[in-house]
Amino acid sequence: MTNPLLQDWTTPFGLPPFDQIDDEDFTPALEIALARHMDEITAIAENPDAPTFANTIEAMEGAGEDLDKVLSPFFALAGADSTPRRQELQREFTPKLSAHSSAIYANRPLFDRIRQLWEARDGLDLSPEEARVLMLTHRGFVRAGAALDGDEADRMAAIKACLATLGTSFTQNLLADEAGWSMTLTEADLEGLPDFVRDAARAAGEEQGADGPVITLSRSLIVPFLQFSPRRDLREAAWRAWVSRGANGGETDNREIAAEVLALREERAKLLGYDSFAAYKLETEMAGSPDRVRELLMAVWEPARAQAEADAQVLSDMMHADGMNGDLEPWDWRYYSEKRRRAEHDLDEAELKPYLQLDRMIEAAFDCANRLFGLEFRPLEAALYHPDCRAWEVTRNGAHVAVFIGDYFARASKRSGAWCSAMRMQAKRPVAKAPIVVNVCNFAKGDPALLSYDDARTLFHEFGHALHQMLSDVEFGSVAGTSVARDFVELPSQLYEHWLEVPEVLERFATHAETGEPMPREMLERVLGAANYDMGFQTVEYVASAMVDLDFHDGAAPADPMAAQANTLARLGLPHAIPMRHATPHFAHVFAGDGYSSGYYSYMWSEVMDADAFAAFEEAGSAFDADTAKRLEANILSTGGSVEAEDLYKAFRGRMPGVEALLKGRGLAA
Repeated sequence: MTNPLLQDWTTPFGLPPFDQIDDEDFTPALEIALARHMDEITAIAENPDAPTFANTIEAMEGAGEDLDKVLSPFFALAGADSTPRRQELQREFTPKLSAHSSAIYANRPLFDRIRQLWEARDGLDLSPEEARVLMLTHRGFVRAGAALDGDEADRMAAIKACLATLGTSFTQNLLADEAGWSMTLTEADLEGLPDFVRDAARAAGEEQGADGPVITLSRSLIVPFLQFSPRRDLREAAWRAWVSRGANGGETDNREIAAEVLALREERAKLLGYDSFAAYKLETEMAGSPDRVRELLMAVWEPARAQAEADAQVLSDMMHADGMNGDLEPWDWRYYSEKRRRAEHDLDEAELKPYLQLDRMIEAAFDCANRLFGLEFRPLEAALYHPDCRAWEVTRNGAHVAVFIGDYFARASKRSGAWCSAMRMQAKRPVAKAPIVVNVCNFAKGDPALLSYDDARTLFHEFGHALHQMLSDVEFGSVAGTSVARDFVELPSQLYEHWLEVPEVLERFATHAETGEPMPREMLERVLGAANYDMGFQTVEYVASAMVDLDFHDGAAPADPMAAQANTLARLGLPHAIPMRHATPHFAHVFAGDGYSSGYYSYMWSEVMDADAFAAFEEAGSAFDADTAKRLEANILSTGGSVEAEDLYKAFRGRMPGVEALLKGRGLAA
């Protein structure tokens, strides 16, 4: 067997040997890995011995090693360095993987063994984590349809296969629309733009082989263009391209895909006995029900909309003072908001950005992790999946903890957004494994690369997810790291954002790209004073998206999602100049897979906790209080999904918080 995907890897810490892997290795390796995994599952299901935790649940935890070795490098490449061939492979693999998963869940002898263990659980003398893994395994099989028979079981398998294929198509259509649009600028069009936007546009033009600077649909480029370009016509053109992703007609249009996904999700939930997909999905989350989610969102919506409407009037007056007639439009908001921020907070992003060098912000994230948790980061030479990637070995007290990979720059082959993934999850049983964790962002390249404050916050956010993976200390990989309730998974990431706002962190690491001088104290105070600036806009665009997502799934699936979206926004009274953060045709959180479907609210649910969690450090007198950091690691970051999320938070903080901390943190309440 010469296929590198199925060899024993002698790379540093078992990293995939990307320099040896060819795209054509994936298909034959996947076929072999699927067969081997099914053989392992069959052996567990047909074991003549009576079921035990060891010979059934733990054996399942250890199965599929070869499959993991094939899929972890493939999905890293498919998400962050896509090519037509890799997209073709992804379309080929999706139905195979869905069928493989369905076959496992439909394996009645296997489910019978799991059910026997579940029914006898009180007499098995299991550890708390073993009992938790047994419960999650049994629940996962039931929710996947393992208890269904005959035509219902066949229909469930068909639904899951179709949803998997549609999710892949949605993602690839969005990537195609993002990569397929750009706006070439003349030198005259660059007037009024700060140097960092001009440089990023020129770099994007060079990468595309264009005749001049270009604006692309990379958030790190289009958002500053909308903030700074005085050309209202160009802002409108860029904004319309940005919000029409996935809705341009033709082969890449996602609107029919969204309708089909919603209908299939409803059918799936009904097969399992639930009234709606939202009821099915939220049953296992902290929120528990659609009503509790709606209650949270509406508690935030009213004060946020009031603030946004007051802000809209101020911005409209500024626009009219510039001689522009008519209503404030969505392509005007960021431009006039940036002018207002400069006027009210004496804060110019073009002035601020040289102090936020990418490399220095990476150092800041690492330093905070060192001071809080004793982690150390050493650059690691290894073959990675793209030249932009960097790797570090993570140690504590000299012992290996993890490998961390950072992939920070935007490129046409990378889907938009930012995310954290694990090429390998932490586990101790049946075989010990140290995690390999990846942060992917879409920052504009530069020499040096400079970040906006929002970019820097994104870097800290994704690194918070990475810490959740790296500090995991559980027995079984199925409950490691971020394998937690969806509305709990954002707590570590959003909590870590707070350390970017700690003055001593910025004083040390926010140094000027040319002079090396630290950020002046008065600028630092202005940055922190403006932390909640434009929070009405940010909250409204987010809650509108979360409410549309909830409405889509709480009840009968809409035949026309775009009409349903419009109805929800009209009911909410969305201000004219503020669009949803993610309109349906490019709402990848919801339609690229089931991860955040009926769960986009989870960022806000977690924010209720993160504001309260950081207050624990403030109450202790230091953002780096050692005892509080130990409690945070012991009760949240190291425990993964081995304990119910609410119990974990109460163990750390003693109680659950209310929405008041969130409103205060966003500046929406006194």
